[in-house]
Amino acid sequence: MAEFKYKALDRSGKSQEGVIDKKTVAEVADWLGREGWVPLSIQPAAGRSRGRPGASRTPRRRRRMSERDRVLHFTRELSVMLGSGLPLDRSLAILEELADDAGKALVGDIRAAVRKGSTLADAFAERREFSPFYISMIKAGEASGSLEVSLRRMAEYLERAKAMRQLVMSALTYPAILFGVAVLSLVFLLAYVVPSFSDLFSDMGGQLPAPTRFVMNLGDFMAHWWWLVLLLFGALYWLAGRLWRDEAIRRRLDARSLGWPIIGELVRNVDTSRFARTLGVLLQGGVSLVNALAIGREVIGNRLLRDDLDEATVVLREGRSLSGALLDSGRFPMLAMHMIQVGEETGRLEEMLLKVADIYEDEVGTVIKRLLALLEPVLILSLGVMIAGIIISILLGILGVNDLVG
Repeated sequence: MAEFKYKALDRSGKSQEGVIDKKTVAEVADWLGREGWVPLSIQPAAGRSRGRPGASRTPRRRRRMSERDRVLHFTRELSVMLGSGLPLDRSLAILEELADDAGKALVGDIRAAVRKGSTLADAFAERREFSPFYISMIKAGEASGSLEVSLRRMAEYLERAKAMRQLVMSALTYPAILFGVAVLSLVFLLAYVVPSFSDLFSDMGGQLPAPTRFVMNLGDFMAHWWWLVLLLFGALYWLAGRLWRDEAIRRRLDARSLGWPIIGELVRNVDTSRFARTLGVLLQGGVSLVNALAIGREVIGNRLLRDDLDEATVVLREGRSLSGALLDSGRFPMLAMHMIQVGEETGRLEEMLLKVADIYEDEVGTVIKRLLALLEPVLILSLGVMIAGIIISILLGILGVNDLVG
């Protein structure tokens, strides 16, 4: 048994929340249906207290959601409400009532556009929160009469994308903290500890060893010109941002990154999983392959891989297969391309694309673990070597002066 937090509408149309023990989300939805309630959202709620329909709740401060999370919650809850048989206008009205301030503005604008006669996809197109991929999925769902299915698939896609971002961010958290500690430790040693030995060496006199002189000069510079160091780092950050926005430089960097050990594999796996997931979801929603490719290329970060998709779109219009065009480029993973080829031959392309996405999302996690297995020792050893170098240089200075005095 597991705990699930639910949000639902009771028979009077009021929103209710609670926590219940069930085995699966489906069991929670069935139980709510037997109570005559309309489920809005059902999520795992480990560690929360139990609840039941009508149970009292302590009001909690509403957490500020990011734009991506807001779109995800809106999509998931709208799909649940439409799947429960509520009309679109009524569903939007309820979501507007339950949303936070930013969410009320979002849902209110969409509801106003729909009431004026716009389709839901056109209403989404007027808001910057919704990507062309999202709008195309909704448009295909409205055209085929399966809007609720399209919304559910879109919610699943957004949840997987969120899980992928969280995987990458959580994997990079420890190296980022380690790097920050290394920088702060070096700054502290050079700006505060090393200058404290200057007076000692000056009073004792004598010629200091070259490593000691270098460290002492570096410490004096950090102590007196720290603001210049900050300006230098700020200038480097600005220059890196400007170079990053330069298309020619980005293209050269993208070309070289594909050949780097581990990094190149990570780039391929990330872009392959994004592309396959996007294309598979779009094809499931009824979007044509050519249009799906045009949308799917936008989720790919590497410009060379994006160019390969542009060429694949051209040859696809000439009657060739997608897998054949991408295999010719040789940049996408071979396993993924052969799986897509099998999907084309068996008429199950969208199903095979989603399998490819699952495989390479797992591969991304594996490659990130391998990368961190190399990165963490390098950071630790580098920090240790630099700190040891500073300490040894000071000890050399002390020993050298003592020899002269003796």
